[in-house]
Amino acid sequence: MTKTVELQTTAGVIRLELDDAKAPATVENFLNYVRAGHYNGTIFHRVIKGFMVQGGGFEPGLKQKPTTDTIQNEANNGLKNDHYTVAMARTSAPHSASAQFFINTTNNDFLNFKSETASGWGYAVFGKVVAGTEIVDQMEKVKTGRSGGHDDVPVENVLITQATEV
Repeated sequence: MTKTVELQTTAGVIRLELDDAKAPATVENFLNYVRAGHYNGTIFHRVIKGFMVQGGGFEPGLKQKPTTDTIQNEANNGLKNDHYTVAMARTSAPHSASAQFFINTTNNDFLNFKSETASGWGYAVFGKVVAGTEIVDQMEKVKTGRSGGHDDVPVENVLITQATEV
């Protein structure tokens, strides 16, 4: 049973199809945040042209939202960080993902799982954009700058107004 989430953003609607067969823990974690309303009112806080757009962790003004526990990295599931796939963001620690996610805006092979080592884990893909790719393309082109100690922050907020399971 495929799970679908719709992200209503200030740039337009993005529909995600989640792969709960290959990334069950990651999909369940993402859906728990969706159901709790966590993503409503968050911004895409990191946008790097030719790489990805990242969101799910900050409100406007780069106010970080509290998260639940981190999850086990499922990057060894065979899914690749290809154009328009959705993956979990994390710190340099392989199993540190919680709420933040990113949409790949190109094929990012270097983010794929290679081995169960600190440098080889990669980033867990758990879905793909099935509608709204033009919105992702538009978001990738926004002007960015430095803000609150962060680089690549959109000058004008791209807000997730509502995330819903459909």
